[in-house]
Amino acid sequence: MLEDHTAAALPTPWPTAYPEGYAVVDVETTGLARDDRIVSAGVYQLDARGEVQDQWYTLVNPERDPGPVWIHGLTSDMLAGAPLFGEIAATLSEKLEGRVLVAHNAAFDWSMLAREYARARATTPVRQRLCTIALSKELRLPLPNHKLESLAAHYGVVQQRAHHALDDARVLAEAFRPSLALAARAGLRLPLLACQPLTEWSDGPSAASPIGYQGGRSGHAGGGSYRPGTWRASRKRPACPYPNPGRYVPGEQLVQGMRVAFSGDTSVDRELLEDRAIEAGLHIATSVSRLTSVLVTNDPGSATSKTVKAASFGTPVIDEAAFMQLLQHVVPAPSAP
Repeated sequence: MLEDHTAAALPTPWPTAYPEGYAVVDVETTGLARDDRIVSAGVYQLDARGEVQDQWYTLVNPERDPGPVWIHGLTSDMLAGAPLFGEIAATLSEKLEGRVLVAHNAAFDWSMLAREYARARATTPVRQRLCTIALSKELRLPLPNHKLESLAAHYGVVQQRAHHALDDARVLAEAFRPSLALAARAGLRLPLLACQPLTEWSDGPSAASPIGYQGGRSGHAGGGSYRPGTWRASRKRPACPYPNPGRYVPGEQLVQGMRVAFSGDTSVDRELLEDRAIEAGLHIATSVSRLTSVLVTNDPGSATSKTVKAASFGTPVIDEAAFMQLLQHVVPAPSAP
């Protein structure tokens, strides 16, 4: 049972712009790449003021190697009899319907859910998400870092089973409730982001083994892509055919060949943004350097390595909305026919 960390007097009236309900979510996965799969999901439903309404948990058969068993503890044998995502999608939708998805590093949980729904030829009902990392920054909580355990410790929440989807969701719900109350008391605007569901999905070639193969800590045969510390697969992008024309000039248009870096959470799935940028003739940079043309971030005040470097190099910074507008009118490279 969740402890009541919101006993202090709540503001009256409650901010009218706040959502009517929340779904605090955690998913455990086979990895972090776009072709990885969900192996378990936990949801805590909260009402408008953060009171717990219900909880739900399920295992999910990922139809492949379970990945980092040493993290989530779910083996092939444990998952073999679990339902496929398509079989639990409707029930999960009932848990999410009409609610804001709340997660710690919400971009990740949202991306995994959006991809699973797309694979199942279904559409997630989520329309907004809230990242508790972003909320803790808005509240200026005195945290040593932005790990879930640090947020939990700040509110005295005790973790019982780390990396168990339902217990992680419980811990996050207990930490989110007082954070929500603090935000409401201060009249703070919640850092909500829109969710753009995927409408189609095509799995690319994967070296992952089907469910039933149990890889060890040293990885599975043939690739070793699930060794501890190396199981995050890299995404190969085509080389940009255009030379870098230099930095973006605020107020002007993007030019083909410009190097674009992203930092932080985005409303549109990050990989969709990258795909659109590549299609427009832009170069995706994984880090910020003196050659970076522009940094796209919705949180320019955050002290991430990319925003710090952008400030030191004088790299222009724009938000996601501005970038989406600029993508519609990218200027052809001078050498392009």
